[in-house]
Amino acid sequence: MEPEVENVLPMVRVAVVFGRLLRRAGIAAGPDRVVGFAGALEEIDVGDRDDVYWAGRTTLCSRPEDFEMYDRAFKVFWEGKEGLKVPSPPGQKFSVTLSPDSVQPPKKSAEKNEKGDEAVKLRYSPVDILRKKNFADVTPEEFAELYRLMADINLAGAMKRSRRLEPSHRGRPDARRTLRAAMRTGGEPIRHRYRKARDRPRRVVLLCDVSGSMASYSRALLRFMHASVASGEPVEAFVMGTRLTRVTRELTNRNPDRALREASRTIEDWSGGTRLGDTVKEFVDVWGQRGMARGAVVVLLSDGWDRGDVEVLADAMRRIHRLAHKVIWVNPLKAAPGYQPLARGMAAALPYVDVFLSGHNFESLQELAYAVAGASAEDSATSR
Repeated sequence: MEPEVENVLPMVRVAVVFGRLLRRAGIAAGPDRVVGFAGALEEIDVGDRDDVYWAGRTTLCSRPEDFEMYDRAFKVFWEGKEGLKVPSPPGQKFSVTLSPDSVQPPKKSAEKNEKGDEAVKLRYSPVDILRKKNFADVTPEEFAELYRLMADINLAGAMKRSRRLEPSHRGRPDARRTLRAAMRTGGEPIRHRYRKARDRPRRVVLLCDVSGSMASYSRALLRFMHASVASGEPVEAFVMGTRLTRVTRELTNRNPDRALREASRTIEDWSGGTRLGDTVKEFVDVWGQRGMARGAVVVLLSDGWDRGDVEVLADAMRRIHRLAHKVIWVNPLKAAPGYQPLARGMAAALPYVDVFLSGHNFESLQELAYAVAGASAEDSATSR
């Protein structure tokens, strides 16, 4: 029995629920594999049983021993067949309820062409449309779905070489561990030990403009900042208005609504004016110069409007560029047709920006995550 395409669950939910069943069956289908499976489902025809089967087997199975149990789980979940014995509480049924307001995957309908043959016509998924939709045009109901998508963005990966060493199969000889092991073999160093420099992610510093000119985007960008901080990666978060406010501690709360409430109580100048140059200068003086910006990836999320002295902003950006490993500027207005950085603050800061991106929709935030992850790919062996 092949699943009806009209009743297919949203891709992410399908992957999560199927991965949960596989874990109950003893297959190590962790979150990373589930995310890969969800991505694969978006690229294939979910009405084709073989495509779905091989997409799941390729992304969710890590050992040949898993294949037999995977086949049985696939028949239970996708074909409604019995026979898979997995531990579950008495009386519990494995089922998934689809809410009526959830975003649906692509749908397929059959039509007749000029020759009378059946032709398959695909319609675009609302999820894909939502990924491309400008934050300024998103409804409150759509924001709820966007927040769930943002939770999957991993703002990390820019690696640098640490001075700390760790055991390795090759690298520098580790005399201490070699001699310690030789004591167990009568003083004969049968096996030589080695160590190498440890790689660790660079710190990411987010500076988000919450002035009135950014009101259409600041809510979504703060949710993105919360997902980044709550992920546990080395991320620092600040907001900029007429003053600089650090909100890292408030955004560490796993509950997004509670985290945003706590942050809003801390931010005293929400949707007010902006002194971009003064706030960036304060960051460099108080936090950046003391070490937070050294070797970090600094991301500024702002439209570049500044009521203050642009020379202050230019000097602060020059100092950040000298301290940081990479400087990324995210400007939601960049997505507008014919945009040019004519705002005085944006024009003054741009010479000291390594990567200039838009942050107007979900896809642009994914592009930002890729830029942050690849920030040290050019020379990962060196650190500032």
